[in-house]
Amino acid sequence: MVEEWRLLDTGLRDAYYNMALDEAIAIARSKKLVPNTIRFFRWEPSAVSIGYFQSMEEEVDIETCNKLGIQYVRRRTGGGAVYHDRDGELTYSIVVDEGHQLISRDLQKTYEVLCSGLVKGLRVLGVPAEFRPINDIVVEGKKISGNAQTRSMGVVHQHGTILRDVNLKLMFTVLKVPSEKIRDKMIKSVEERVTSIKKYLGREISFDELKSALIRGFEEAFNIKLVPGEVTEFEEKLATKLRDEKYSTREWNFRR
Repeated sequence: MVEEWRLLDTGLRDAYYNMALDEAIAIARSKKLVPNTIRFFRWEPSAVSIGYFQSMEEEVDIETCNKLGIQYVRRRTGGGAVYHDRDGELTYSIVVDEGHQLISRDLQKTYEVLCSGLVKGLRVLGVPAEFRPINDIVVEGKKISGNAQTRSMGVVHQHGTILRDVNLKLMFTVLKVPSEKIRDKMIKSVEERVTSIKKYLGREISFDELKSALIRGFEEAFNIKLVPGEVTEFEEKLATKLRDEKYSTREWNFRR
């Protein structure tokens, strides 16, 4: 019997809801109310997320974000600041029991195993992706996906980005860069280190095509069947509460 996991596709939602729902799913899983889950989502409006240990003021150009209507939010996972473009990126999240055979005590090994679904999915599209420690996926040495993970309540929660297209100029407009001069240098150096599906294949891949490939990748890599499901009433209520009382608040986002 192939193990069944739930597949959620929550489409375009704002930054606070996206982060709140990730936490709500982890809590629901810890209470055994829902199965292991993989979720796809996107960001509307575009947003910047910072790692749990970062300072919003140090990482994000808040004034520019406000001017451009770009949201900013703190994640419950570690890692660096990430710009999430509405049309350039697909984000995924995995919520799985810590006791599952895919999960090991070794953080590095767990990253590699959970990222293997993405690697396989990108290869389905003809993108020769590889895992690169600690938590990146690269194509010919250039980063196409960054991932972050946290463990609590007996549950592993990993989420990350897959770059369908990338707008570095905009990315460095919303992330804090010391000066114009340095900004241009940074864009150049990142151009050499970051790629996207569009850049590699030289053509647009629709979000549906990307999701289908990733579903195949996850199913093969994890030896599971992904069954399309819905967000439960428990998760929805909890996500709304977490969005309103935590992720959209100044206390949470500017706590460091």
